[in-house]
Amino acid sequence: MAMVTMICWSLVVVVVTGLLLCRLKQVYEMVWKNPIRIRSTLAKQGIGGPTPAFLYGNVKEIQIMESEAREHAKNVQELSHDHWVRAIFPHLRRWTFDYGPVYMFSTGNQQHLYLSQPELIKELKLNKSLDLGKPSYTSKALEPLLGNGIIKANGHEWALQRRLIAPEFFLHKVKGMIGLMEECAMAMVKTWETRLIESQGGVADLMVDQDLRCLSADIISKACFGSSYSQGKNIFSKLRVMQEAMSKPSIIFGLPNLKFLPTKSNREISKLKKEVEELILKVIKERQEESQKDTGKYGKDLLDMILESAATDAELQQSKHNTHRFIVDNCKNIYFAGYESTALAASWTLMLLALYPEWQEHVRTEIFHIWGDKKSLHQTPASIDLDQLRQLKTLTMVIQESLRLYGPSVVAAREVFADIKLGNLTVPKGVNIWSLVPALHRDPENWGADSNEFKPDRFAGGISKACKWPQVYMPFGYGSRLCVGQTFALMELKILLSIFVANFSFSISPNYRHSPVYKMLLMPQHGMRLLVKKV
Repeated sequence: MAMVTMICWSLVVVVVTGLLLCRLKQVYEMVWKNPIRIRSTLAKQGIGGPTPAFLYGNVKEIQIMESEAREHAKNVQELSHDHWVRAIFPHLRRWTFDYGPVYMFSTGNQQHLYLSQPELIKELKLNKSLDLGKPSYTSKALEPLLGNGIIKANGHEWALQRRLIAPEFFLHKVKGMIGLMEECAMAMVKTWETRLIESQGGVADLMVDQDLRCLSADIISKACFGSSYSQGKNIFSKLRVMQEAMSKPSIIFGLPNLKFLPTKSNREISKLKKEVEELILKVIKERQEESQKDTGKYGKDLLDMILESAATDAELQQSKHNTHRFIVDNCKNIYFAGYESTALAASWTLMLLALYPEWQEHVRTEIFHIWGDKKSLHQTPASIDLDQLRQLKTLTMVIQESLRLYGPSVVAAREVFADIKLGNLTVPKGVNIWSLVPALHRDPENWGADSNEFKPDRFAGGISKACKWPQVYMPFGYGSRLCVGQTFALMELKILLSIFVANFSFSISPNYRHSPVYKMLLMPQHGMRLLVKKV
């Protein structure tokens, strides 16, 4: 008996020792071997960068520079289109000055390659390989908010989701939503008119970003859920709270997220995730029950498409992706991308039109010219059509210039899952490629000496004529990962802005504090306060 016990304990010791050695090997490769391999491969090709400290990389330098940038930003009072860029990821700007347009840096065990060289970015945009995807460490950190939906998925799983979802955002589908967008926008016009009546002197000081967020949520909820949109709006509000709770530097830095610790923030995120998913599943259940009854209550919408794909697509059925997770994750992705980004883009554009009244008047004149002389200045057309939207050339230029200066997307990041070639550069597996979009959109060598100025007419000949290297203009991302909702977002922006500019004039409120901040997207830290007056 004693011999059997000894043998059993010996086996336990061998197994535990083997597991520990295996784990130690993984830690060694993650913390030491892989970072050394990556940095050595890049250094041999002449790529430099700041020297990393063991375990921490360049995080301490980053934190010091961010602290200094925040202090500097507090002392800047003027409404500048440039100073705030230096406060968002200031290390990227500083190291570009020190090491040039291509360099490497580290955050913990994560190795990054920064690119701002137009030729290499063009190569990056042309790369359609599945070996190039969204960074794994951010995907894990953002799992409560986005799951493994189309925004964060990689490889064949991403390709499958894009094949199923992207067609629903093609132009012939999106143009069918023009009436819905117009209806929602006119409801907001009536709301603002009521506030103007209640205000003194017919001028209201409005926090327009809050209203636009509600409006955008209304539009995407109706587009996704049809008559279930009120439940969709409840989901939006919870996702917004979750986004605020998750807007932390650790997600971007690639530091351990420590989401397993029972902190107040982690408990809140976990609770919100559960509530959001329960709400989505409730809507799904109701829709499935209605479909079985065949009442005809619901029209065809994005939720129908997602449910249909989950039920009928053979490849999805055979994949490892749980169909319930496919539905829930992509509903969350559509919510997040479909309302927050558009609301912010509209807010920043209205701010610029308020700041440059001559362009506001150019846009208004164009709108009335296209809508016809018979229209009163206080009316919008009974129905906007696609041809009218295409004729809004001045508004299109204004939107393009606004997305250049204040695009909601701030960072373009990709992880390399296998060695790839970019021009003459070999990028090793495991590297996270970064580009700072506001810096690319303000590069004077590309955009000219007036790169920090609001000049929509630079886009008079289209994006290809607006600068030397149009490939660095990327408000909707780049390559195969270009935002699938780009057509939807641009159409929504044109409809909302044309209706608002036709009905109201905008100017900067004296209470507005210009302080753009990065919270997964570019947001006005103190809200977007504008003075609104009836035209």
